Amino acid sequence: MAYKVYLVDDDRFLLDLYAVKFRGAGHEVSVFGSGDDLLLALRKSGSDSPDVILLDLIMPGIGGFEVLVTIRKENLAKGTKIIILSNQGQDSDIERAKQLSADGYIIKASAIPSEVLAETLRTVEATGKPR
Repeated sequence: MAYKVYLVDDDRFLLDLYAVKFRGAGHEVSVFGSGDDLLLALRKSGSDSPDVILLDLIMPGIGGFEVLVTIRKENLAKGTKIIILSNQGQDSDIERAKQLSADGYIIKASAIPSEVLAETLRTVEATGKPR
């Protein structure tokens, strides 16, 4: 099954790398270079939410945790799975992501793109229909 995927990272190289991997697997991909850009798109899209958002934590401007808080507070992206994709691997970061109802957490430095793709699909498919 093809999914609508939003990738959010300030690293253009990684955005392109992951976008190629997901598109190559048949998924529709939109890329965002900042949390602000993502929130703007989510507020515009209304009910046309993506199936999954891969969200970096450390970005200029609004960071990933702040984006996640805003998504939850404004009830944006209803039913969308949100996976943190970051080099921040401290237990405190992982715990905070869980507290903010992130659906998954992938440490970039520990996963090649094909593993990120596989883990993303597992997360989307294992948790069933939107909450």
